[in-house]
Amino acid sequence: MKAGILGTGHYAPEKVLTNFDMEKIVDTSDEWIRTRTGIEERRIASDNEDTSDLAYKAALNALNEAELSAEDLDLILVATVTPDQAFPTVSCILQDRLGASKAAAMDISAACAGFMYGVITAKQFIETGAYKHVLIIGADKLSKITDWTDRNTCVLFGDGAGAAVMGPVSEDKGILSFELGSDGSGGKHLAQENEHIIMNGREVFKFAVRQMPESSVNVVEKAGYAKEDVDYLIPHQANIRIMEAARQRLGIDPEKLAVNVNKYGNTSAASIPIALSEGVKEGKIKDNDLVVLVGFGGGLTWGAVALKWGK
Repeated sequence: MKAGILGTGHYAPEKVLTNFDMEKIVDTSDEWIRTRTGIEERRIASDNEDTSDLAYKAALNALNEAELSAEDLDLILVATVTPDQAFPTVSCILQDRLGASKAAAMDISAACAGFMYGVITAKQFIETGAYKHVLIIGADKLSKITDWTDRNTCVLFGDGAGAAVMGPVSEDKGILSFELGSDGSGGKHLAQENEHIIMNGREVFKFAVRQMPESSVNVVEKAGYAKEDVDYLIPHQANIRIMEAARQRLGIDPEKLAVNVNKYGNTSAASIPIALSEGVKEGKIKDNDLVVLVGFGGGLTWGAVALKWGK
């Protein structure tokens, strides 16, 4: 039994915070942010909007596209580092709110690589026959752990949620290969301390420009394909220079690279599923396309999958 994606959805808060708005908060400039990161604006959740609220709206969209109800779900996985509270988990809050009475629920904490960990976990449940339908959501409200006085980090992050419903697909479709990894020795370079995100930008950049391209190539080769066979690459939307490094390593054309970092900034676990959902809805991902998803995050963690799109 092959596991694949049956439906996608995403949600971004209404409030837009532009680079020009950031100029009024810290000593920075639109040009500095754009040239170094590719970010032009980001979305910020309201005070009465928490991670579970973002996740709920993305989940509804994904279920609708998959043409399934919450009652059809066997498992809910939520990747987040900004839960509403320590417990109950965001996944349990969602299980109740969606009315998914048959579903087990748990959260996954792997920072920006969280959605990849969720997808690969869901794959195991589906392909062993243990569960049929799994909802995976990447959702983060990074604005609540951002240090708005630190000009090196506060310009990077935004809030949002992306979701995918996974289930059995045809033998020639679905997830073909995957890679997961971690390096706890690098955890100090990207962490939460004193309630805020801290980051050694230089070290994280060095790690990311090596790991994202390497993982992308690895999953393509594991799947038995060549780099030029890739139809669409969806990297974690952290920094346009890192994303371009992955694209160039694969040797694919610029139009085959998913880019929305300019609109949303770095939304952590939500980044890849938001870009995936947009790619589907905009017709950039088509039946039988070879799609690569790849991300990295705090931990340090990383993950990638190669999949044939379709049911």
